[in-house]
Amino acid sequence: MIAFKEWTLICEALGRGQQSVILRKGGIAEGRDGFRFKHDDFMLFPTFFHEQLAKLRLPASTALPAPREDGQIEVRYRARVEWTRDISDWEMVKRLAPFHLWQEAEIEKRFRQDEAPGVSLAFIRASRLSRSFVFPDSPRFGGCRSWVELPELSADITFTPVLDDAIHRERERQLRTVLGA
Repeated sequence: MIAFKEWTLICEALGRGQQSVILRKGGIAEGRDGFRFKHDDFMLFPTFFHEQLAKLRLPASTALPAPREDGQIEVRYRARVEWTRDISDWEMVKRLAPFHLWQEAEIEKRFRQDEAPGVSLAFIRASRLSRSFVFPDSPRFGGCRSWVELPELSADITFTPVLDDAIHRERERQLRTVLGA
């Protein structure tokens, strides 16, 4: 089972249906070729750090969920990539603001991170797990990498889309209009 590491508040936004896109530039461990959405079906692995709240367009009163006290990892959502697009036009990236929670400065930092300006966008369909997938934390989940391999998921866990089909397709239509696709 593969998981995508993402800020916990973004995982929650995806899991509430508040957001259906992931924008990524890549981590230090991505290698020379940079980041790619290598997997089209993955768990959302929440990462915790206090600065993420200041980098998102959320009320200052928003509580940052805390890691579990028992040292376990808790995964509650799955994502399926429906399509991706690499975007190298900063003006187009700015027009994506209604579709995500990141502050413009954070997205611009990612966009201009290296000599090849741009970000990778994935339009995803998020699903809620029928029960949380809980497993021990491990050093193999650490580091600045986007993808990690998880223990095997219990066969009795099922998935329910967080958005109904009509809302999901309307969001896709609006996004494709902004992208000119």
